[in-house]
Amino acid sequence: MIKSKHDMFDPEKFVQDVVTQNADALTTHFAHDAVICWHDSNEQFSVGEYVQANCEYPGDWQGKIQRVEKIEGGISMITKIWSEQSAHFVSAYIMLKDGKITRLDEYYSDLGEAPQWRKDMKIGKPIE
Repeated sequence: MIKSKHDMFDPEKFVQDVVTQNADALTTHFAHDAVICWHDSNEQFSVGEYVQANCEYPGDWQGKIQRVEKIEGGISMITKIWSEQSAHFVSAYIMLKDGKITRLDEYYSDLGEAPQWRKDMKIGKPIE
């Protein structure tokens, strides 16, 4: 758990509530007027809209935090999320006040293999 003067925010609990699509618990992580941005799809949500979009997202999801770092006013977090249909890394910048998210900026990337042209170069190695 990350604790600072800003928060009592628990990133593990937040991710668990996201992937289990627990609407009631998910709402408790946010300030009532928080702004949530999914930059990849150019969408901005209110808390209610974010909870609805997240909880109605198809599939059964799992998640694992890869890294959490304190930043001014909050944390940055990288999380791996996956279902049977797809897998992604999510980079999130989370601004906090009094333990509540006031702004959440998320960036998604698909997990996959390097393209064949780069494999043909025979450079690099797997991270995991």
